[in-house]
Amino acid sequence: KVEMMVDYGPTDIVAQHFDAGVRSGEQVAKDMIAVRIGPDMRMAVVGSTAYFKSHSEPKTPRELIGHNCINLRLPRHGNDYAWEFEKGSRELRVRVEGQLTFNGTAQLLIGALAGCGLAYVPEGLITEHVTKGRLQRVLADWCQPYSGYHLFYPSRRQSSAAFALVVEALRYRPRKGR
Repeated sequence: KVEMMVDYGPTDIVAQHFDAGVRSGEQVAKDMIAVRIGPDMRMAVVGSTAYFKSHSEPKTPRELIGHNCINLRLPRHGNDYAWEFEKGSRELRVRVEGQLTFNGTAQLLIGALAGCGLAYVPEGLITEHVTKGRLQRVLADWCQPYSGYHLFYPSRRQSSAAFALVVEALRYRPRKGR
């Protein structure tokens, strides 16, 4: 029997009596056991082709300040999420402005497709839209890969055989040649 809960907040899996949680590898607490369940990820800044007919492409993250950006609000941040960029040894966090704010990436993508502004979303969500010309990607050289999703659970926990099977089934195994 498996029960799942999706919550972008800082859920304490021990206090809430969950067996495990899923987070980006960088967000897993050091006292937890973390098992990689997916490849590295990468974010993307995108806008619709209609948006770029009336707005110039930003060449640097700081130029996002002059654009209508679609914000993401996450409970653990307390306010709008600052977009994170990295190029070489430079790391930037940019707080963007816009008319729309959502609490999920699916809505960000819908807003961008509708021409409402620029969105900062996982690269995997936009590939088909970019290929079909519905979205245009910008600042790709500023969006570096980061540690993908990890299943995490307390190190002091005695795992059942069923839980061990779930962990092993979810464990990420890169394909040869990648």
